[in-house]
Amino acid sequence: MEKPQNRVFSGVQPTGNLHLGNYLGAIRNFVGLQQTHECIYCVVDMHAITVWQDPKELAANTREVAAAYIAAGIDPSTNIIFNQSKVAAHAELAWILNCVARIGWLNRMTQFKDKAGKDREKASVGLYAYPILMAADILVYRATHVPVGDDQKQHLELARDTAQKFNNDFGAQDFFPLPEPLIMGPATRVMSLRDGTKKMSKSDPSDYSRITMRDSADDIAKKIRKAQTDPDALPETVEGLQGRPGADNLVGIYAALAGMTKAEVLAQYGGQQFSAFKPALADLAVEKLSPITDEMKRLMADPAYIDNVLEKGAVRARALADPVIARVREIVGFI
Repeated sequence: MEKPQNRVFSGVQPTGNLHLGNYLGAIRNFVGLQQTHECIYCVVDMHAITVWQDPKELAANTREVAAAYIAAGIDPSTNIIFNQSKVAAHAELAWILNCVARIGWLNRMTQFKDKAGKDREKASVGLYAYPILMAADILVYRATHVPVGDDQKQHLELARDTAQKFNNDFGAQDFFPLPEPLIMGPATRVMSLRDGTKKMSKSDPSDYSRITMRDSADDIAKKIRKAQTDPDALPETVEGLQGRPGADNLVGIYAALAGMTKAEVLAQYGGQQFSAFKPALADLAVEKLSPITDEMKRLMADPAYIDNVLEKGAVRARALADPVIARVREIVGFI
């Protein structure tokens, strides 16, 4: 079976309230990759249900993520956009890989510990086995590269370990490529606007902790104005951001939106107070995000179009995944 050369796979969970972290850490980077790679972009609805989802909201949120992909600039005619549950090979390969991966590997996954918290015994089996499904998502397309945020690097390492063990266990030398991470840009991990030590999250009880892809220009300006900072002026060097998580987060967001480095931002704004920097950041965020928000609203008003994009994408995804899962069945001895 011919090996792909530059095939990217990635996905976003449809759990509602897409925010700036999803855009800067994932979706925006997807847009650039379509110029250099064969891209497969998934709405990972099967991952979403590791925590209970209202079925009607899940359907709406799935369309919202697809709309965000398209509105941000991903071309569905040249890239594959689909939702995970439409391609059964994801689930079938996940089961086979469940039998390859080791419990000890999963016990080391810090994200499960964070999400399950003190009630680990009440967490779903799906939440625990989530990294194996993520490995299957990637490997069923024999993807070579995966754009990931810092919090997903551990999961990608597990996918690599699982691929290597499958290849070794079944004498299938190099059948699954070991996918490489693509960690891109100065804001790969966007933090909460209310607490610069915590990741920006859909589940944070404070709406002021995040900028969502539905926010109006006034909402964006208000949230940035109220964002956590400190009384000191912006430093003139990146080193000066150490120990100042709120400042570091806002500078990183500005850098990512403007296509600059943090050093370049500080060369422009170093020594100035946040009373000057925050309005500039708000103007930049509105300039970059409002056209995407407006296009998302237009697309969401035509769900039949989005559903058609997802169905066409699923047909193309199945054409890639089905031969891989058929070969996997042969390798493991299924008849």
